[in-house]
Amino acid sequence: MPDHERLPVDHRGSPLAALAALLADPTRAAFCSALLDGRAWTAGELARAAGVAPSTASEHLSRLIAGGLLSEDRQGRHRYVRLASPAVATLIEDLTVFAETGPEAAGATAGGSSAEPARRPGPAPRTLREATRQSAEARARTCYDHLAGRLGVAVAEALLDRGLVSDRAGLAVTERGHAWLAEQRIELPPRSGRPGGRPVVRSCLDWTERRSHLGGALGAALCRTALDRAWVERIGSGRALRVTPDGGRALRELLGVEVS
Repeated sequence: MPDHERLPVDHRGSPLAALAALLADPTRAAFCSALLDGRAWTAGELARAAGVAPSTASEHLSRLIAGGLLSEDRQGRHRYVRLASPAVATLIEDLTVFAETGPEAAGATAGGSSAEPARRPGPAPRTLREATRQSAEARARTCYDHLAGRLGVAVAEALLDRGLVSDRAGLAVTERGHAWLAEQRIELPPRSGRPGGRPVVRSCLDWTERRSHLGGALGAALCRTALDRAWVERIGSGRALRVTPDGGRALRELLGVEVS
């Protein structure tokens, strides 16, 4: 059949097309990006972050929840939403990296090309406040539930250099690494690494550093420990983190990480 006679393809039954449509809207994409900080947000907080009316936010959130990307909890008059699972967070992270650096980064994240991907030039910050936020996030931030930015990359490299994590046949926590975790009283979820469970450790390309930090159950456990022990603290309501004096000492003593 000649091309001009071909019937239009109906994508309405395609789950991939439906997912792409959910993320194609700038407001819904902004909500998912904000929720990469790993916390639950109210509809009002997300509306303010995206610069839309509460009624508009509510409509978009309902679509994201129905599509399985977000989950919600209601407490009294408040509606809290979060990313539905670590798998959804990984999807949003990978799409963000692809959007920032292109297909070369996707290959590097999947264990293909080891070449450093070039970041696509993004829009320059419009205000001093935005520039300050971007600088803080580049130093240290949460990437869903694990550490990212220069801090996250430095921790990942220290774990590899000290033999606590190995990348010889895919990323894995070594026997020495498990002993170190036990010594530091850092526990991994019991089902991590099992069928249906979360990967013990995975590589996550850091889109500001263009090197990898660590996700998976190990990345989440390290981030949770850093927050619980006040090694890092959140800056405002965003994803940026600040390393505390106690955290600087702990990171230096335990992993040889110097925080700048």
